[in-house]
Amino acid sequence: MKSERAGNRGLARGRTALGGRARGCTRLALLALAASLLPAATTAADGNDDVSDNGKHCSATARATFRACGLTAHADELIERARCFNVSDAAERASCLAEADQAEKEARQLCREQNDARSEICAALGEARYEPDFDPDLFDPDFVHPTNPNPFFPLGIGNRWTYRGGNQSIAIEVLNRTKRIDGVTCVTVNDKVSEGGVVIEDTDDWFAQALNGDVQYCGEQTKEYETFAGDRPRLPELVNIDGSFKAGREGDLSGVIFQGSPIPGQVYRQEFSIANAEDVAQVVSTSYAFGKDRDLDTLVPRRLAELLCSAGDCIVTLEFTPLDPGSVERKYYARGIGFFLETVPETGEVLQLIHCNFDSRCAALPAP
Repeated sequence: MKSERAGNRGLARGRTALGGRARGCTRLALLALAASLLPAATTAADGNDDVSDNGKHCSATARATFRACGLTAHADELIERARCFNVSDAAERASCLAEADQAEKEARQLCREQNDARSEICAALGEARYEPDFDPDLFDPDFVHPTNPNPFFPLGIGNRWTYRGGNQSIAIEVLNRTKRIDGVTCVTVNDKVSEGGVVIEDTDDWFAQALNGDVQYCGEQTKEYETFAGDRPRLPELVNIDGSFKAGREGDLSGVIFQGSPIPGQVYRQEFSIANAEDVAQVVSTSYAFGKDRDLDTLVPRRLAELLCSAGDCIVTLEFTPLDPGSVERKYYARGIGFFLETVPETGEVLQLIHCNFDSRCAALPAP
């Protein structure tokens, strides 16, 4: 649901299938309008120890995270050097040390790019502290008969979606299981990514339905698996839980995975777990139909869009994360069905809905 985290969810985010990301100048263009309306953010941190906020809380958060990123890059390099010293062959040891040095340089460059991306986000959202209102009174505890369900993010118990993109398939199901987080009742949505018939990622997302129609992202528990040649039996092993977060734990905060009343140009945080899960989204269109905007039609299967967007009311968002400052995803949502398409115009990647079990239109979905 939130693909979210660089490189760990195939087409979909550190994000799961319902989650985001943008590249270089593209990302700058996305935020230009919002940035022009707010004070400019502090520029990239210089790596010193000054992380006071001076009233610019968002930029101070970015600076502190940048400082931590550089220290982590150096610590990782020292660990790699320690491993190199255990290599007996002199030539291999020298090569190993050189690779460790180069890896640190690349990691520091990524730290700078991430900081630049966070500065752009601060310019778009402003310098106020990020303090979402997570009061239980603002949320509906009943997912069987919700008061104000979001038609573009339907969370009916038992709803299932299947997506296909490249050599991966993604199966999503709203489980009959809830989790109370800081007093807020969240429904559990399971998201499985498979490759060659083998599950490589299994994630539980926790969503809360706000009374105003917003769908809040309360957290996720990720599990990534990998198989290794030479193992007998060759079974998937748990190798990563990066991106896992939960509102209220270790400073993590909830975000809005989908707005109840989206407005074109609106920029908002989808999750807030510093240096771990920092997805941001921007509403691009609330009236999409195939043929109205050539740019938004890029990579969109015409038959799919005409089936689900004939009323001209599909919603398109751009989703990205400073953790992977070089990527952005477009996501398309249809009333009554929700997320049905993800495209990455720069790479040509497409993730497409091929099945759902709760809407008659799903019987007519075209094959990818």
